[in-house]
Amino acid sequence: MGEHADYWRKLSRAGHAVAVGPVFDPKGPWGLAIVETENEAEAEAFAAADPIIGAALGFRYEVAPIPQIILREPKD
Repeated sequence: MGEHADYWRKLSRAGHAVAVGPVFDPKGPWGLAIVETENEAEAEAFAAADPIIGAALGFRYEVAPIPQIILREPKD
């Protein structure tokens, strides 16, 4: 999991990952990553390159486009 978190921190610093984190769903935990990409193939590539996927522990990604997003204004 440390390599997984480091991977997403790197994508965040590079400006690709907008927000990443765990979701504590009562049905079972899962994670959410919002990324800015040129196309869906790039998002799929980010998911495939995640070390947690390479570890073959049963984790998987689902990629879905978000055509618009509303962000809060920065605090002064």
